[in-house]
Amino acid sequence: MASDGVNGAQGCRFIKEETVYQGEWLSLGVTTYQDPHGQHRTWETVRRTTRCDGYKTDGAAVVAVLKRALHYDQLILVQQFRPAINGFTLEFPAGLCDVGETVEDCAIRELREETGYTGQVISVSPATCMDAGLSNCTTCLVTAQIDGDDIVNVRPKPHPEEGEFLKVLYFPMSELMTRINDYSKKERVIVDSRVYMYAMALQQSKGKDPVQRSPGRIDKK
Repeated sequence: MASDGVNGAQGCRFIKEETVYQGEWLSLGVTTYQDPHGQHRTWETVRRTTRCDGYKTDGAAVVAVLKRALHYDQLILVQQFRPAINGFTLEFPAGLCDVGETVEDCAIRELREETGYTGQVISVSPATCMDAGLSNCTTCLVTAQIDGDDIVNVRPKPHPEEGEFLKVLYFPMSELMTRINDYSKKERVIVDSRVYMYAMALQQSKGKDPVQRSPGRIDKK
């Protein structure tokens, strides 16, 4: 059972937010809140301007597993250029919900657009925060299975949106952590934290060390 921290967050409350900059996709604001001691504090906050009214999440990320007869199961990921980090990332297929679209619909659409595959939704998580220290951005993690033997998935063709530059990649589930580590080092891509945590959890579920390195070691390259 989870327990409260020493100081806890009880007594904190939102007071107001002022927009400093408004862009097409994002806004920058200053949030004023009251801490447990009654002191007013401010926090610089980034918000998406695209969240649909009434939605608790911005979009969906798809944990898509490709299953084919006589083949090992494979996790489908995408390599994508991200201008904000001036580099490439290794991510789950993902995107924002359109108006009137369910999270499940969003996941299947994004999977088809970014990888060409048609999958079946298995489960949907609650809305999860992306970087709560920076923004209000949330996403749902959607697990999906892809029948690789289905005719619609034999020759998948991605249809990315304008401005999206993607590469579809396949990683065997049986060696996921090792393959991700090798690929990210070789290609110098940054692995999305959700992808890496998924690989770590899978590794740990097999009774193996999730990260093969000495405690306290930090890679500088």
